[in-house]
Amino acid sequence: MKNNLLIFTFSFFAFPAFGWAQSAPDFKELLDSAMVRDSNLKMQITQNKLTDLDEHKLKDIFLPTLELSGKAGYLNGTARLTSPEINLAPFINIPEGTFNNNFNVSGFSGVAKADAKMLLYSGGKVKYLKKAVEEKKKSEEVLLEKTKDEVVATISKAYDQLALIHQSKKVLDESKKRLDINKKTADKALGYGLITPYDHKKIELAQATLNAKMVEYEGKKELLLTQLYILTGIDRERLRMIDPVLSPVELLAAEKGIEQRAEVRALEHGISAADYKIKAEKTWMIPKVQLMASAYYIGLYGNRIKSSENVVPAVPLLGYEGKKLDWSPNNINVFPLITAGVGFKWEIFDGKEGKHAEETAKVGKEVLQNQKEDALKKLTLNLANNQTNYNIASAQITLKAKEKELAKNALVQAEKEFRYGMSKSSQLIDAENDLEAVELEYQNAIFNQRRAGIELMRSTQELDITRFYLIP
Repeated sequence: MKNNLLIFTFSFFAFPAFGWAQSAPDFKELLDSAMVRDSNLKMQITQNKLTDLDEHKLKDIFLPTLELSGKAGYLNGTARLTSPEINLAPFINIPEGTFNNNFNVSGFSGVAKADAKMLLYSGGKVKYLKKAVEEKKKSEEVLLEKTKDEVVATISKAYDQLALIHQSKKVLDESKKRLDINKKTADKALGYGLITPYDHKKIELAQATLNAKMVEYEGKKELLLTQLYILTGIDRERLRMIDPVLSPVELLAAEKGIEQRAEVRALEHGISAADYKIKAEKTWMIPKVQLMASAYYIGLYGNRIKSSENVVPAVPLLGYEGKKLDWSPNNINVFPLITAGVGFKWEIFDGKEGKHAEETAKVGKEVLQNQKEDALKKLTLNLANNQTNYNIASAQITLKAKEKELAKNALVQAEKEFRYGMSKSSQLIDAENDLEAVELEYQNAIFNQRRAGIELMRSTQELDITRFYLIP
């Protein structure tokens, strides 16, 4: 029983450790995390939502609209009737003003109205505006490609810088091993009187210099880990586990031209959108047609209608004084009062407002065309420059590899000579420093070549990150 308890306890604490063991993030995880966190990319995606809203707005413009309105209040109005002279002699002769009267209506009134409208034909303007928005969306989607490539380039640079730091650490470690061995040789040589204390101190100084470089390495490494943490949000402890290796990259000839660059394609879609915008503005002279329907309710409550003079004339012979109007109906309602039909609007002359809008759209297209022409010139130069940089960087790798081989041979010879007392420690240290420097330069040459390769592929919008990293 006791043994089973011990086994259970060991399993409880040991096996979760395996389950909780963290692994170093690969380049794909770094890139995916950066894509989610990149501020420029998120801002651009959010901004593009406005174009989506414009597209939905245009799609909904043919939907019917229904508007309800109403009002209630106190009504007090007077209508004045002035009768003209009626002379139909010898039969009728009615002097002017005989039937003059004032009719007053007072009380409470209520009016309700429902209006329904639906656009039937916009003169083609909505159709062209939809096409313009579609081209604008394509332009924004293309520019997203450019932003994503910038994120790839940023992460790639940070990742390769970390690899460069790691390679630098390996170079320094190798230098430390050699200096430790040579320090032992120098200790023996000093004991035998083969070298002076000054020569011995030079070995110690070289070790101290190397230790200072180690401290500098740790600082640069922490800075890069902080940068990767900010870019990706991945835990620092996992980032510390990354142990990348730099290797040169071989690129094939470009399959595309600068016409495939995101900037050029975005401008082309922008020019197409401008064409549709011009067509949309030209429709100002075409009649617009819509379907309309209205329903009314009119009500009068607690009203009093009266006249200032008789509406029934007096009959003096009969002693009848006449009768004024004084009527108080409980309520008067008119419902439903319905109107329906088709209406149109034709702007025959709009003060040249439509013409000015058309000319403005044409100027906008001209601006985009000039921007495209300028972009093609700059991108052509950029492609040539990046190709030159890549060729130079590739040649530098070959050169530094040769220099490294020569520096290794020189160090081997210097160690032999120092071991047998044929040279001073300064010559050994110089050879050690030369090898260390050229090995670091070789790694920098690989780093620069990879950077030049990425920029060259971006020149024609052909960035393929799988040529640089193993992507599962």
